[in-house]
Amino acid sequence: MMDSKLDGLLPRWGSRRQGWVSIKDEQAPLWWVQTRELVIKELFAMDEHEKYGLLDDAGREGEPVKRRTRRGRLAAWVAVPFVIIAVIYGAWALSIGLQGDSGWAQRFGDNAHKEIREEGKQEYLLGVGRADITGPVVELNFMGYANTAQIGTGLRQRLYCRAFIVGDVNKPEDRFVYLITDIAMGDTAIRYGILEGLAALGPEYAMYSQQNIAVTGTHSHSGPGAWLNYLLPQITSKGFDKQSYRAIVDGGILAVKRAHESLGPGYLRTGQTKVFGANINRSLFAYLANPTEERAKYNASSEDDGSVEKDLTMLTFQSTAGKDLGVLTWFPVHGTSMLGNNTLVTGDNKGVAAYLFEKSMGGDFVAGFSQANVGDTSPNVLGAWCEDGSNQQCSFEKSVCSDGKSEQCHGRGPFFREKDNGAKSCYEIGRLQYQAAYDLYSKIKNGDSYVVGSSVKSYHTFNDMSHFKFPLANGTEVETCPAALGYSFAAGTTDWPGLFDFTQNDPGEPDANPVWKLVSGLLKAPSEAQKKCQYPKPVLLDVGEITVPYLWTPNVVDVQSFRVGQFFIIVSPGEATTMAGRRWKAAVHDAAISMSLTGSPSSVDPIVVIGGPANTYTHYITTIEEYGIQRYEGASTLYGQHTLNAYINLTLTNLPYLAPDASDQPAPG
Repeated sequence: MMDSKLDGLLPRWGSRRQGWVSIKDEQAPLWWVQTRELVIKELFAMDEHEKYGLLDDAGREGEPVKRRTRRGRLAAWVAVPFVIIAVIYGAWALSIGLQGDSGWAQRFGDNAHKEIREEGKQEYLLGVGRADITGPVVELNFMGYANTAQIGTGLRQRLYCRAFIVGDVNKPEDRFVYLITDIAMGDTAIRYGILEGLAALGPEYAMYSQQNIAVTGTHSHSGPGAWLNYLLPQITSKGFDKQSYRAIVDGGILAVKRAHESLGPGYLRTGQTKVFGANINRSLFAYLANPTEERAKYNASSEDDGSVEKDLTMLTFQSTAGKDLGVLTWFPVHGTSMLGNNTLVTGDNKGVAAYLFEKSMGGDFVAGFSQANVGDTSPNVLGAWCEDGSNQQCSFEKSVCSDGKSEQCHGRGPFFREKDNGAKSCYEIGRLQYQAAYDLYSKIKNGDSYVVGSSVKSYHTFNDMSHFKFPLANGTEVETCPAALGYSFAAGTTDWPGLFDFTQNDPGEPDANPVWKLVSGLLKAPSEAQKKCQYPKPVLLDVGEITVPYLWTPNVVDVQSFRVGQFFIIVSPGEATTMAGRRWKAAVHDAAISMSLTGSPSSVDPIVVIGGPANTYTHYITTIEEYGIQRYEGASTLYGQHTLNAYINLTLTNLPYLAPDASDQPAPG
């Protein structure tokens, strides 16, 4: 945000009667606004040498005293001439009667900061908001790595919830809310807390409901835990912490409230760019199990070989008065730049990207950096290496070192040699996302790449995945299973490995560790039917069939999607892998065309993104081929090998509820 002292020093547009400071810049001629914004941007753009030192000791945005002093002198040198020019111009303008926009228009033509309504543009009801959700930063286990030793000791960067509301201007009750929170994932308890809090605000908020609110997480692994609904993630945090929970819920409610209060007519533009150097596939062995011809479709170059998606997709929010409100982006990279031994709260790389974008824009601009098909991605772009002194890469198939274990196998970020628990690498991965997003934004924000079509629709239902039967595309009927985690789940990933002798690509029985077989059996031994259903996954934890003291993981999942014009958002409760996400998006794209959901003109091609992990966390979603490899992602695909196809089936079944003339909702489920 812009420094309040400088904001007061730099004049705002206005006549003698109106005064300099109280008038909004929307009423100023364009040269004035651009000059003022340039001064602000130059003074307050993130200094390259600041890197990731975003906060002072008090936890507020700050910088070293000497740098602040230099900035202060620079502010004076730049601001004073600007003030002098403004005063001279003001006197001249008053002398010739250019008071207000009408006088300016008479003399020079109406090129000021006017409304930009033009034929062919579709207006939407738009609102953005941001609120703090940081919560307790000490003496609480972090959520993400399942590392009991990772207890918070302080704050590096504050956490936020960012809310984006899109509505139909002609039918305002048709709207959706997309929340991006700087936490590991969306959660049942968090979502219900936000829904209940909004309902308590009164009838003005009655249109926000189960069907049109999605709560996503940036998948940061460096924030406070102990706020999740189910037992399994509560084990490492030693239970549930109300303070941690309330911080997220209350901040989420406030973010939506601020977005709601800012609602007004505006335009959406969309675009796409590539982000290179910010992600790799951490389970390439599993990815290569997908069909060769399918992988070849995405192999564009050596830099963009298709093993992870490099595409960043953007929506820009702009008012009809020309005010830039915010951006919403989707790009897949795990929030694991900060390592498992980090104990300072941060928003990880997406928190950095959002911070840099918002800082560069100033004011109340909101920048959302959402996850996409993130499942098998990693920000540790130099690959996985054995930290045992051998300087050897980990094995390709199992990610183990020469001792046959995974504990010493660690992914390396771009600045892995820094002894900073990943902070500099985190900044770099965030900076790459920010830079690509900012360049794209600068290119399209005043262009003609508008979202096309007036429809704003959403749906939500629940589905029990424990024994869900459905047909595949070839007509074969298949079934999903009660949730279960495989042996490779306990191996962790190259971003932060597990303990003992679990490995990825672990077939389990008959060679599985007998101690862990005993432990899993004490919890609940899987039935023969469950073993058969989950095959080829060897079941370590039959979590979907354990109800003591309460549910360990969900069997009932959220099924939700949004659309605005030709832009479709799949709200995923789990972490879809690269290829799983592609198949899911392609299915929705093709179905939207076959159902004529984008209407006329027929040349309008649907744009489909995946956002998550959202609402109720269901771990991973792999392709059936990747599931067969049983690395970490396959072992963490809860509902068996048909999990992805089940989600696709459920999405397509409910897709008609996004039709322009749809007026009802699916059964609650």
